Amino acid sequence: MVLKRLLGSTATRSLTVVSVLSAARTAFNNGKRIRALALLGVAVLAWKWMIIGLAAQGLLKLIGGGNSSASQSA
Repeated sequence: MVLKRLLGSTATRSLTVVSVLSAARTAFNNGKRIRALALLGVAVLAWKWMIIGLAAQGLLKLIGGGNSSASQSA
């Protein structure tokens, strides 16, 4: 019950959307415009269904599309 309330809170949804928008900005800056547009769509959906944003980010990390601090400094 508490977990459901936490995951459905406005603050958690906002954080998820900001995180997805950040990933979209990074993709756009790296020249991956299609990925950036897809992430913008995910950000819109993530406001209503937070799990979509979390799943998209997890998928990006899994397939190697996510950035780590080591890859940014190189």
